[in-house]
Amino acid sequence: MTNYEVVIPKLGEAVIEATITKWLKHEGDMVQAEEPVIEIATDKVDSEITSAVTGRLIKKLFPEGAVVPVGAAFAILETTEEQPELEETRPAAGKQSPQTGHDEPQSENIALKTRDEALPVGTDDSNELTSQSGTRFYSPLVRSIARRENIPFSELDNIPGTGKDDRLTKQDLLDYMKTKHAGIKPDDAGKSSPGAAAPAIVPPDARQIIPGEDRIVEMDRIRQLISAHMVRSVQTSPHVTSFQEVDMSRIVQWREKNKEAFRKRENGNLTFTPVFIEAIAKAVMEFPMVNVSVDGTKIVVYKNVNIGMAVSLPGFNLIVPVIRQAHEKSLLGIVKAVNDLAQRARAGKLVPDEITGGTISLTNLGSFGTLMGTPIINQPQTCIVATGAIKKRVVVVESPEGDTMAIRPVMIMSVTYDHRVIDGSLGGQFLARIVYHLENFDASQSI
Repeated sequence: MTNYEVVIPKLGEAVIEATITKWLKHEGDMVQAEEPVIEIATDKVDSEITSAVTGRLIKKLFPEGAVVPVGAAFAILETTEEQPELEETRPAAGKQSPQTGHDEPQSENIALKTRDEALPVGTDDSNELTSQSGTRFYSPLVRSIARRENIPFSELDNIPGTGKDDRLTKQDLLDYMKTKHAGIKPDDAGKSSPGAAAPAIVPPDARQIIPGEDRIVEMDRIRQLISAHMVRSVQTSPHVTSFQEVDMSRIVQWREKNKEAFRKRENGNLTFTPVFIEAIAKAVMEFPMVNVSVDGTKIVVYKNVNIGMAVSLPGFNLIVPVIRQAHEKSLLGIVKAVNDLAQRARAGKLVPDEITGGTISLTNLGSFGTLMGTPIINQPQTCIVATGAIKKRVVVVESPEGDTMAIRPVMIMSVTYDHRVIDGSLGGQFLARIVYHLENFDASQSI
């Protein structure tokens, strides 16, 4: 008999830890190879972790709710099988866990590459950071949030922690930032005059009295993440939105002609989304400076066009899987990728790498009947395209013989961009080029 450690595997470039949300096995239970042992949650996606070998679970190393670093063991199995060779995921002693370099952005790391003077990277083998005073440790997630928010040690060391041994948790830091952004001074939050009770720090909306049949619903984990991400985006980027109408006649006719044959052949739907993605990819190749992110005073220009598409989930949440290298795919390849990712997104079957690395995003507001919208940029990206509902309208058709009135399927498209790096001229030209590719779509092509 030998003991085998089941570890948290690599979950994507930007994922450094995971929370155990549920144990699927009890101590003493048999675990078959490739059988799930736990369910985990990250700030990217939820998933199950399986065992590579068959054995008996003899030790749980963490309880439910614990945050476990990537590469750390969370269970021990007793097995007679030879242990498989696993890809090394744990950081070597005396070194920080390496980061893989590539030309695609991650959802967190772009903003974290600066401000090292405020929060230097640690080098201990637990991949945690010791403060300058040498008396406190910070998890990688807390460290990355602090670096992003430019919180120095002198400020970080004074934040009370609720974790084990007064460890500062992610929630402690997020709560602190809420009070900070609300204008409450940290030094005043816990002080009061002698003999007086310390005032409670309560956000204004928390004092609201809910009358009658109204009810309070706690945000689920995904909605909390979306909320924090949207607020951070607005605080980071000055948003500007441009609009333009699109004559969708060619595309509507093409889809009507091909959708039934495609459904029978591929057992899937032929939607407008792949056509939008193809047009965006073509326009990005002509205006590459919209396919960027901001790193301090530097602009990171991405070679690949990785288009994130917003997918609505049950419970009114959303997720943004990524069509990678969309500029190199055929229309049929984009259609298949869109259908596959959308189906697995709604079934909760995406893996972390499929929702990271986007360089520009698309949200199809028209699927809900919305005419137009001003979407929020998906940081660290700097541009997001929104498509509205396709409606028949009476329009003026210009021709050399004169102007005429006609009924056309028309869509309003918008582009929201980060005005730090994309001016109105570039944003407007980029939008106009997407419209050009849509209105000049080759309706004779087959799929």
